[in-house]
Amino acid sequence: MTSSSVLDLAPVVPVVVLEDAADAVPLARALVAGGLPAIEVTLRTAAALDAIKAIAAEVPDAVVGAGTVISAQNVADTVAAGARFLVSPGWTDVLLDAMKGSGVPFLPGVSTTSEVVALLERGVTEMKFFPAEATGGTAYLKTLSAPLPQARFCPTGGISLASAPSYLALPNVGCVGGSWMVPGDAVAAKDWARVERLAAEAAALRG
Repeated sequence: MTSSSVLDLAPVVPVVVLEDAADAVPLARALVAGGLPAIEVTLRTAAALDAIKAIAAEVPDAVVGAGTVISAQNVADTVAAGARFLVSPGWTDVLLDAMKGSGVPFLPGVSTTSEVVALLERGVTEMKFFPAEATGGTAYLKTLSAPLPQARFCPTGGISLASAPSYLALPNVGCVGGSWMVPGDAVAAKDWARVERLAAEAAALRG
């Protein structure tokens, strides 16, 4: 990874849910070709670990990470599979300690000011803001930037190609997470050319 920060790899981190690990490599290649190298494979399916392994082994230009990391076991399993960053929807002390000890960058999830302050207290300045749209969106993040300028975020949850630019314009947003460039019907149809086109649109959001 050229940067130790997930937030600086690309303006958009695709959030990928894979039912079939066989789709992982062609999907990752399409995303990388479109200009989105950081790929978050969520642990919501049984295929996730195999998908992470396959991308890590076969798509060298991809920076594959694990999403929906909610336990120390998830941390251990995904790093062993080749995950190069970790993303959680929320955090506890146990989970945070496991992520800190993993040796890879991580984005613990927050949705309240108190959670942000608690992470800053623990030396963590980069976080996932989730669920972004449901928790106040850009207006909420904008209000956080004045009292807590040292906190930087990757907002995820309900963000689209249309709303992403307003997030990316905020001083405390490094990137956004989204799944609009990996629509379920395109993955099901193995329409990797469409995924690449959508990824290129997303990559162009911050020229």
